[in-house]
Amino acid sequence: MKILVTGGAGYIGSVLVPTLLSEGYKVTVLDNFMYGRVSLMDCFSYPDRFDVTRGDVRDESLVKKLIARVDVIIPLACIVGMPACKMNPLAAKSINLDAILTLLKLVSRDQRIIFPNTNSGYGNGQGEIYCDENTPLRPISLYSQLKVEAEKAILDSGNAITLRLATVFGASPRMRIDLLVNDFVYRAIKDGYIELSESHFKRNYIHVRDVAKAFYHCLRNFVTMKDQTYNVGLSDANLSKKELCDEIRKQIPQFRVYENECRKDPDQRNYIVSNDKIERSGFKPRVTLEEGIRELIKAFQILPSAQFTNLN
Repeated sequence: MKILVTGGAGYIGSVLVPTLLSEGYKVTVLDNFMYGRVSLMDCFSYPDRFDVTRGDVRDESLVKKLIARVDVIIPLACIVGMPACKMNPLAAKSINLDAILTLLKLVSRDQRIIFPNTNSGYGNGQGEIYCDENTPLRPISLYSQLKVEAEKAILDSGNAITLRLATVFGASPRMRIDLLVNDFVYRAIKDGYIELSESHFKRNYIHVRDVAKAFYHCLRNFVTMKDQTYNVGLSDANLSKKELCDEIRKQIPQFRVYENECRKDPDQRNYIVSNDKIERSGFKPRVTLEEGIRELIKAFQILPSAQFTNLN
C-alpha cells in the first residue's frame, strides 16, 4: 500500500513516517521543511519504500501528481495551534482548510483519507460530562474552527476516518516545546516554576508515539472504521493544568506552581473527553503521562533552547 503524508517532517509526521515504513508501507512525504530538514534522515534506510518531495501543499498541480501515485492520504500539513493561527490567519486558512478542499477535489472514490483533527473543537465542553464523538462542536479559536470545517468536508466526501486528537506530548525528531505538557516540563527544568491562569481548565492528553499507532490502527481497520470520527487520548489523563503540574512535581519535586487569579488564559479550552469509541475498536494507548514526563526530562537535557515551537 502506498501512502502520501503531507507535512510528514513535522512533530507527528517525524514519528509516524518511520512507523509506517517499519510496518512495510511505501511512503511519500510532501513538506516545505519550514521547521528543518533532518527529522526524516533515518527514513532513507528504506530506499525502495521512501520518497520525499519538497513543496507546498497549496500547489495544486504538485499535489495532483503525488496523489495519483498513492492509495491513502494522511494530510498532516497544518498551521498548528491557536497562537500560530492567530499570528498568520491567511496562511492558516489556506493550509488548514483550502488545501483540504482542494485535496478532496483531486482524490478518487477509491482513495482513502485519514485526517487528524483536534479535540479542541469541543471548546468549553459540557462541564463534568465527557465529550464524545456526538457532542456538539463549539470551536473557540480560528485553529479549531478551521479544523472542524475541514473534518466535516472530509467526512461528507466519504471513504475517510477523522481522529480528534488530544493535546499531544512527548519527544519527536522534530521537537515542539509549545505543547502544554512539553512546555510545562521544560519550564519545570529551566525555570523551576510556572505561573498558571485559570488552572482549573481541563483537557485530555496523548503521547506522539500513540498518535502514530492510532493512524496505523486506522490503516489496519479502515473498512470497519471508515466514515466515522474518533477521539484519541489517554482515558486516565483528563487533567486540569494544576493537576498536570502535580504530576510533573512527582518527578521534579522542586517545581513551584503559582496561580494568577487575575489573568485570563487566552486559550479558553476546558473539557473532558471520552475515548471509549476508539478503544472499543481495539486501540489502546501504551505510553502513560508519567512515562512521557520522564522521557521529556531526559530529552530536555540535550535540547539547546526553547527554539522548537510552531511560532517561527
